[in-house]
Amino acid sequence: MFTGVVTDIGTVERVEGGTNLKRLRIACSYDPATIAIGASIACAGCCLTAIAVGGEQGASWFEVEAAAETLRLTHVGTWQKGTRINLERALKIGDELGGHLVTGHVDALSEIASREEVTPSDVNWGATARFMLRAPKPLHRFIAAKGSVALDGVSLTVNLVEDDLFSVLLIPHTLAVTTFGARKAGDHVHLEIDMMARYAARLAETAALAERQ
Repeated sequence: MFTGVVTDIGTVERVEGGTNLKRLRIACSYDPATIAIGASIACAGCCLTAIAVGGEQGASWFEVEAAAETLRLTHVGTWQKGTRINLERALKIGDELGGHLVTGHVDALSEIASREEVTPSDVNWGATARFMLRAPKPLHRFIAAKGSVALDGVSLTVNLVEDDLFSVLLIPHTLAVTTFGARKAGDHVHLEIDMMARYAARLAETAALAERQ
């Protein structure tokens, strides 16, 4: 489990494999002594398993493998040397829950329809950015205004929903410490819908079915 609060930006150092299985080495600043083989690390919102670890704190790396299902549903297969990705370590019991509960199981890719820079007139420390994204149908029905989504592993609050379009607003800090600073219209990001929305919809469907029987 994760919270959607990014703790590092990793850089892909090496990619091996083919269309059905890839092995990637990702450079990061984590202390390698704290990464156990088999540990889960969210990589741009994808829960991947560390299969090898090396280096030293501040200049470490870990390796993960992505199988056919992950390569089919995500853009992990397009990553190459130099690709920067949001990272988050798995949640520990007692950790602060700063975002929302995120599983790291990507539902689909969401396209950024537009990006608008919003510069408040009364501050000088940076602009915010409003992103409008398109949710693949029928997943769009799980997204609600003031609800949560995870986009490339970042926990964000939904501002506006119009059919399959929804918007999120990123503050300067989030733009600086995640890969969203470089995101633009036409890019695709990993989308994970809020698990509570998923279960609420399923319960409603089950209740409606029971009433008809």
